[in-house]
Amino acid sequence: MKRQEVLFITVLCLGSVCGQVSYTIPEEMAKGSVVGNIARDLGVDVNRLKSGKARVFTGDGGDYVELSRDRGVLLVREKMDRETLCRQTTPCALHLQMILENPMELFRITIEISDINDNSPAFKNDVKRFEISESAVKGSKFVLERAVDADIGVNGLKNYSLKPTDHFKIKVEGQADGNKKVEMILHTPLDREKDDQISLLLTAVDGGEPQMSGTVKIYVTVLDVNDNAPVFTQSVYKATMAENSPKGTTLIRVSATDADKGTNGDVSYSVSTTVDSVSDIFTINEDGDVILVGEIDFEKSTSFQIDVEANDNGGLSDSSKIIVDIIDINDNKPVINILSKSQTIPENSPHNTVMVMFSVNDPDSNNNGKVNCAINENIPFIITHSSNDFYSLVTDSELDRELSSEYNITVTCSDEGVPSLSSSVTLTLQISDVNDNAPVFERSSYEAYIVENNTPGLSIFTVKATDADWNQNARVSYILEDSSVNGVPVSSYVSVSADSGVIHAVRSLDYEHIKDFHFRVKAQDGGSPPLSSNVTVKILIQDQNDNPPQVLYPVQTGGSVVAEMVPRSADVGYLVTKVVAVDVDSGQNAWLSYKLQKATDRALFEVGLQNGEIRTIRQVSDKDAVKQRLTVIVEDNGQPSRSATVIVNVAVADSFPEVLSEFTDFTHDKEYKDNLTFYLVLALAVVSFLFITCLVVIISVKIYRWRQSRILYQSKLPVIPYYPPRYSDTLGTGTLPHVYNYEVCRTTDSRKSDCKFGRAGSQNVLIMEPSSTGTMQRIQSDRNILDEPDSPLEVSFSVALQL
Repeated sequence: MKRQEVLFITVLCLGSVCGQVSYTIPEEMAKGSVVGNIARDLGVDVNRLKSGKARVFTGDGGDYVELSRDRGVLLVREKMDRETLCRQTTPCALHLQMILENPMELFRITIEISDINDNSPAFKNDVKRFEISESAVKGSKFVLERAVDADIGVNGLKNYSLKPTDHFKIKVEGQADGNKKVEMILHTPLDREKDDQISLLLTAVDGGEPQMSGTVKIYVTVLDVNDNAPVFTQSVYKATMAENSPKGTTLIRVSATDADKGTNGDVSYSVSTTVDSVSDIFTINEDGDVILVGEIDFEKSTSFQIDVEANDNGGLSDSSKIIVDIIDINDNKPVINILSKSQTIPENSPHNTVMVMFSVNDPDSNNNGKVNCAINENIPFIITHSSNDFYSLVTDSELDRELSSEYNITVTCSDEGVPSLSSSVTLTLQISDVNDNAPVFERSSYEAYIVENNTPGLSIFTVKATDADWNQNARVSYILEDSSVNGVPVSSYVSVSADSGVIHAVRSLDYEHIKDFHFRVKAQDGGSPPLSSNVTVKILIQDQNDNPPQVLYPVQTGGSVVAEMVPRSADVGYLVTKVVAVDVDSGQNAWLSYKLQKATDRALFEVGLQNGEIRTIRQVSDKDAVKQRLTVIVEDNGQPSRSATVIVNVAVADSFPEVLSEFTDFTHDKEYKDNLTFYLVLALAVVSFLFITCLVVIISVKIYRWRQSRILYQSKLPVIPYYPPRYSDTLGTGTLPHVYNYEVCRTTDSRKSDCKFGRAGSQNVLIMEPSSTGTMQRIQSDRNILDEPDSPLEVSFSVALQL
């Protein structure tokens, strides 16, 4: 019984797709049968179908369905045979599109065709002959031709039967691909003297209602004495072949062996005949080579299953299967179908106005079937991808008929195959005029560039407007509208010539202060009353290379000696530190490159050209000096380029004492000792003077204030130590994640020192007294012992250790 179902309806409007509906109908419906009420199911009025010139676009689906605009229904135009349309593909469906105009709307329609039992199982050959030796053992297998039923599901092939069953019985074995392997099994011995010819009937039935069947006659000739059947080396062979391969191409070689001697051991090969005509596409020679004799097309069939038989002269045989996967090549161009097209469009059309709707189909697969569409450049249109293979050509910017009254748009669609194939179509679009008789600028907006540090009064560019009117009414004057840029009137930046529209720079511009600004210019005609229009002008200031790079890290200080530690076990590529710099300019003027200008050992370090990373270029050895000094130059890419230099101190050592020894081992000459003696004598004289003065003052106070001085003498005033703020490392750009600081106490004439660890994240600066017995105190100091050799020795190290 024929039936019709509406599976689901989805109404939406995303881009150009405004709804979709699905139906299910049986195959072989009579011409004129109703598929479904499309107007009711989509919620579209019948009058809208008429006014919108509704039509159905079938693509490659064939004209099986037509639309009745008067009734709002879909009708069967031609009978649909599911087996012809889809073969064994399930589900079988037609994908249609209904197009409405004024405004344009696209609806998607899916019609699923259900199967009916209109095909009976069929064998390609009506007769099958076997020659079987009478010595064939029980259980010997003989491959039979399998039937093919074009129907699917319950209507497809269900079972086989073999009669009579005196000597043979049938065995049906399911396979992974869903097909069934049919074999005839010998279950009672043959006797050629009793019966040298056996006739059998193989019947295949389907599961439909009413049940249908197909038969093939089997004739068995009983031979004498051949007790070994050929055996294939593999039960299943796999091979691949590119589509459009030339005839005569060898696919694969199969091999079967027979243990018999003489003629009974000679093996011949053949391709089993099936309804799907595999034997017309492939053949096999006496050596077992499977050869292509037909044409293969990936778009028609992506794989083949070839059943091959090996037979000896005694009638015994074996079978094997060859699974052939077809490789797709890019042999199909994309096909462009124009669904709807507007011939003209007003010049005041808004953005994203749909002008053309088209579909693109490429039957190839994977990347060979992926399509990208593009149009010619420098036109105010773009292509949008609606859904699946549907595209729309829409406006991308404002249209101006006075600039261009006609566009020739070339749509080119290319696939992603190698080599790529493409198709193109040229569309002509007319722009209709909207005449308001007001001055019209040549462009909807202007952009101009000016190099910074310009001279005042420089002409930047010219705006121009035209008026469709005549004489005095067409005389255009240009006026700079009042506005501000960063709180400053725009008139202090630019001026506009009233007659010519030339824009001049009033002041010298600085890119680092302002990068761009915009203002509006009004064009007013000489009519009464005057009509006017305005346009936005954007001035973009181009950068000049007027700023050198600035080094952020390492920070160059005039106080302490800062060094990066590199262990002697460091391998090639060890990251020592990273030079970080910025340039306030932009573009290529701010592109920085780093170079190693000078180094204690150029063979040990290198600087990354782009990232400023200092790394070792060879294994660190014991012969390398502990103290390494690198000078890195940072250059920008401007013309002419500007640069900055930074000095990086590197300590090559495994332990801190080794670093300390190198950085604090200063020799003191005789001049230093003489200066030290002078300062000691001077200090002793000053202290003696202060002592005598204080003694006189104390005696005087005791005389006049005996009680107060006595109380003051006996009291114990508290001593409040002063600890200055610790310097905290906030750069966070070192080469190591943890920073430890050390407090070191040394004398000027001894290599003995006291050392202790400080807390992470701070810097401890130590003052060492010459006696090496004083208490170490933490203070912050900006003095450097290299600059003041006569002062107490101060050394500040910031050493990074990686944990």
